Amino acid sequence: MSSETRQAFLDAIVHVAPEVDPADIDPAEPLREQLELDSMDFLNVMIRLSEVLGVEVPERDYPKLDTLDAAVAYLDAARGG
Repeated sequence: MSSETRQAFLDAIVHVAPEVDPADIDPAEPLREQLELDSMDFLNVMIRLSEVLGVEVPERDYPKLDTLDAAVAYLDAARGG
């Protein structure tokens, strides 16, 4: 897993939800439940990732990004890593 991708994802979460401490995120647990992200928050995370990483995530793939580990793996694959 790319540490750059992981950091970009964590930064996107903090950008959308500044009260979140990335150190408290369990990488194997569902993000929306841990962080109490609603659909709009999650969409804003995806928009931020698109801006930072240049990766467009189709809405149909959002469920594949349910945990931090799954999101980083998906984004790494999408970036050709």
